[in-house]
Amino acid sequence: MNIDQLNTDFAIAGQLEFVEGPGGLIQAKIRNTLAEATVATYAAQVLSYKPAGAADDLLFVSESAYYQEGKATKGGVPVCWPWFGPDPEDKGRPAHGFVRNRQWNVMASGALDDGRTRLVLGLDATDETRTIWPVDFELRLEVIVGATLDINLITLNEGKEPVTISQALHTYFLVGDASRAGVLGLDGKTYIDKVDGGAEKTQDGPVTIAGEVDRIYTGVDGDLTVDDPALGRRIQIAAEGSRSAVVWNPWVDIAKSMADLADDDYQRLLCVESTNAGPDLIEIPAGGDHRLAVSYRIEPA
Repeated sequence: MNIDQLNTDFAIAGQLEFVEGPGGLIQAKIRNTLAEATVATYAAQVLSYKPAGAADDLLFVSESAYYQEGKATKGGVPVCWPWFGPDPEDKGRPAHGFVRNRQWNVMASGALDDGRTRLVLGLDATDETRTIWPVDFELRLEVIVGATLDINLITLNEGKEPVTISQALHTYFLVGDASRAGVLGLDGKTYIDKVDGGAEKTQDGPVTIAGEVDRIYTGVDGDLTVDDPALGRRIQIAAEGSRSAVVWNPWVDIAKSMADLADDDYQRLLCVESTNAGPDLIEIPAGGDHRLAVSYRIEPA
């Protein structure tokens, strides 16, 4: 993709422009009266979102993150698709699918009547993707930047047979102190504790962080809240097309083992992911589609 051509085709005066970001990768810079945001066309990854008047970004991005083709960028909102977690068929394919480390295409942009800005990125099946996952598909990520950040991940099955997927918007939230933060809305829900060998457990009260946390919550049927007293705010998460959620924090040892995280970054991040994961699989009929939609809002605590 050529930045000049992208700006000719999709820029919006005073609201959206394409620029060269770190590593030479293209980014869409969005700024309107309601908010500002950065979206990488590589991996279709939202990297920043800050509503007007907010002191802090919604999202965490590691200062050691990779910005190069073939590598995932640590932070923001990575797209995990068409599977979440390890390769479900154990064929040696990459964890979390194959779309978070490749270039997406810009499909559309627009200035909405209510002051929000819309950007659509997409991927379609190619001969190369079919060698990884033998399915004809169209995948679209719609990002709408306003007083809320709205992200819609839309999968169209263009094949002649049903297809089953798992997926996630692997959102890294910036928090002031992970050990003081909590996730509300999961009390009483069953979760798969991946730190404890996949044992099934029941959540009692808010989810708190006092060590490594890696959990798939099932039967999630309401909005979630990240309580962040250190930054004096709450993050409201409203998801559709999803009945599971993942909560993840690497804590000390894993953070130290990751080259693209600083040793103390675990204190500043909390992943609360809107997913179809664990037993929450999605079957899409031939010619059908599925929409995973999430809206994020920052409110004062």
